[in-house]
Amino acid sequence: MNAHDDDVKVLPLDEASALAAAFYVDPEVAAVERERVFSGTWQLAARAGELAAAGDDVVCEIAGTPLIIVRGTDGVLRALHNVCRHRAGPLATENGRGAKNLRCRYHGWTYALDGALKAAPEMREARDFDVSAIRLTSARVHEWQGLVFVALNDDTPQFEEVFAGISERIAPVDLSVMAFHNRVEYEVQCNWKVYIDNFLEGYHLPHVHPGLSKVLDYRSYDTELFDWYSLQHSPLRDAGDVYGEGDAWYFFVYPNIMLNIMPARLQTNVVLPLALDRCKVVFDYYFAGEGAARSGSDMEFSDEIQQEDIDICEQVQRGLLSGGYAPGRLSPRREAGVWHFQNLLRRAYAESER
Repeated sequence: MNAHDDDVKVLPLDEASALAAAFYVDPEVAAVERERVFSGTWQLAARAGELAAAGDDVVCEIAGTPLIIVRGTDGVLRALHNVCRHRAGPLATENGRGAKNLRCRYHGWTYALDGALKAAPEMREARDFDVSAIRLTSARVHEWQGLVFVALNDDTPQFEEVFAGISERIAPVDLSVMAFHNRVEYEVQCNWKVYIDNFLEGYHLPHVHPGLSKVLDYRSYDTELFDWYSLQHSPLRDAGDVYGEGDAWYFFVYPNIMLNIMPARLQTNVVLPLALDRCKVVFDYYFAGEGAARSGSDMEFSDEIQQEDIDICEQVQRGLLSGGYAPGRLSPRREAGVWHFQNLLRRAYAESER
């Protein structure tokens, strides 16, 4: 990707424009994002409840890398590459419970839950073959508030640095006590960044979400920026049947994680690129106490909002592809979150040119 200096230059918010259309439609951008964005950040990969006991494992993929997250007999959570050190066979193809070891589905090489090779069938004739010297490649893993995150690269910032202050901000709310309810997935015909740009501003609420605008106080809707995340906040009004009384907290953690927190309710969203003009958004719903009683109306209302977002995001993607778009100026009052996200991307794109 050949980014022009002006395209990746970071300007003050009151002087800034949106990203150029090329970053949403250029095939070379996807390769840069895989290496510089997704491989170098913390990714939400599992729920802690799926990994409660020794031998419980979750299979996932981060930035094209197959992983198996497993709880060891020592209680330690590990993220191992789901790739046998023999000839790249998979150790698991689906989530499991109570495994004693990890056995390659291709040739039967068997690993302990900590990734060390225990047995390799029919390898006696291999000169100087040392079982004890072989172990699965690992990634970094961190458990927080009942959620499990993985980072592929050693130079990814420390988890505590990226999520600094979130637990304190939402206290006394403890997300880990909320019970997982269900998962809903949406496939959207737009670049993954279009969907995130849309999430990061309340500017479109009066125009796209008439129902949501009735329960959020647009006049008090504000955005705060931190090093690796942003927070959109609004008091709730007349939302008792759907969300209850209180406040709406919309955290976005770079590059693709959303934590939507309302009274007795958590919704996590993860946005995954599928193709240049297609993404998947994974919604996990959690409820506690009185939130569970509202789960039906909550999810029905949420689906209505998502359909509205999908429609506008797909129209924006067509506009970006049209050839008739030049980057517009951002609203300092309403689009600070977009500016913050796009500047983190600009930094990644600029680093790819060095």
